[in-house]
Amino acid sequence: MEEKLVFTSPIPPSVNHYLAYRTIIKNGKPMAMSYKTKEAKDYQKNIIELIKKEVEKQRWVKSDNKFQHYYMDVVFYFPRVDMDANNYFKCLADAITDTELVWIDDTQLCERVMGIYYDNKNPRMEIEIKPVNYKGIFPNQNTYEEFVCKCETCKRYKRNCSILTKSIEGRITEDIENLECQKYKSIEKEDK
Repeated sequence: MEEKLVFTSPIPPSVNHYLAYRTIIKNGKPMAMSYKTKEAKDYQKNIIELIKKEVEKQRWVKSDNKFQHYYMDVVFYFPRVDMDANNYFKCLADAITDTELVWIDDTQLCERVMGIYYDNKNPRMEIEIKPVNYKGIFPNQNTYEEFVCKCETCKRYKRNCSILTKSIEGRITEDIENLECQKYKSIEKEDK
């Protein structure tokens, strides 16, 4: 069964209302300093409590793998037609990160707008979070496992192969073309 976390959120403050700025004097020079707005703080406080409850209720298990990415599929129900979906992810993503229960950091997040509708009586975001299908540079778990099986028969594998490590981290290198390692050296060939 696929792990997923599903919940409904009020529309968060947009990026335009998430941070505000004030001028401070530092070393005798004016400098802009950002701070969270009251609207953002209030939203995050409430959504953090909701997420904590949903994580427990739905038995979500956070991965300790900082290279595990997550889809955050969102259906928007805006109160007005002039709202831009891309402006509403940051405040929510930061709040989810602050719970320390869903992912390690929002750099692991792949936001996807799954639909935009208009409901001025009940504006909201319906959210589903789930691990991505790919693993590193590999399009799925099977491809990853096949690659690792072949790696285990390579001379470089026993020395903590940096090519495999980078591939699992999702780093593109010249050493892999069409998911084939260009530096592969069979252990069997070396033994003969």
